[in-house]
Amino acid sequence: MSNPDQTQRFLFDDTHIRGEITGLHSSYQEVLSKHNYPEPVQRLLGEFMAAVALLSDTLKFRGTLSLQVRGAGQVRMLMAECRNHEALRAIAQYNDDFSPEVDLLGKGQMAITIEPEKGKRYQGVVSIDDHQHSLERVLEDYFRQSEQIRTRVWLAADGQQAAGLLLQAMPQSASEGSLEMGDDDAWDRVVHLADTLTEAEMLSLDNATLLFRLFHEEKVRVFPGRDLRFECTCTRERCGNAILMLGQLEAEQIIAEEGYIQSDCQFCRQQYRFDQADVEALFADLRHRTN
Repeated sequence: MSNPDQTQRFLFDDTHIRGEITGLHSSYQEVLSKHNYPEPVQRLLGEFMAAVALLSDTLKFRGTLSLQVRGAGQVRMLMAECRNHEALRAIAQYNDDFSPEVDLLGKGQMAITIEPEKGKRYQGVVSIDDHQHSLERVLEDYFRQSEQIRTRVWLAADGQQAAGLLLQAMPQSASEGSLEMGDDDAWDRVVHLADTLTEAEMLSLDNATLLFRLFHEEKVRVFPGRDLRFECTCTRERCGNAILMLGQLEAEQIIAEEGYIQSDCQFCRQQYRFDQADVEALFADLRHRTN
């Protein structure tokens, strides 16, 4: 497969075209191990994880990029995110009467959210209809309409591993805001070559072999890869903050009825339990900090 759990950037010399390639294995399997997803959902999650890895690596700053879909199909919600170009997590929610014969996502919306460590949060929303358009086409439409950047995306996943390839036409002059590529023949040529790529090749070939097979007649400059891993952002502190949001009276009522408050992370299935002493300490600390 493409180099497992890694993204890698490449450029076509003498053109304004860049590319990203990614392959996922351990990080993908970590996500699947947390839930008993049907096979079609496993594949869809893999495609989304490959997509966020590709898109995150195009950012020039540290932060979180996420894709979240809410649809009217079998999968009600799906979210995948990549933090600081390296930490992946994903989750899906699907109907109890799941059937592979029905559209997975159906009609709905997909939000592409970028949250820099420093700077303003940005979100773009695009319509989806997986009966008519694949995830690749939705992402390409997003870049064409919102970013005005010509983009092509190829994604693959089989429940064991996932992979992705992205090509973009970079602006010639950022200062002038030019969006012309300057070499239309080069764009058409490399896209045509990439279109010959099969899912089996994406999932079985390492980066060097895949890029050589596709673009051996082009001048391709490859940069060092960036490692990827599964990592959840849940913490006991965050769960404690959620209890504070309930208010002391409601929290104490739950303790009186249940004996404890338990918070389960939907992404990694980690459980955080707070008993009466824990809850009292949370609100005592809050009073101390606000006085």
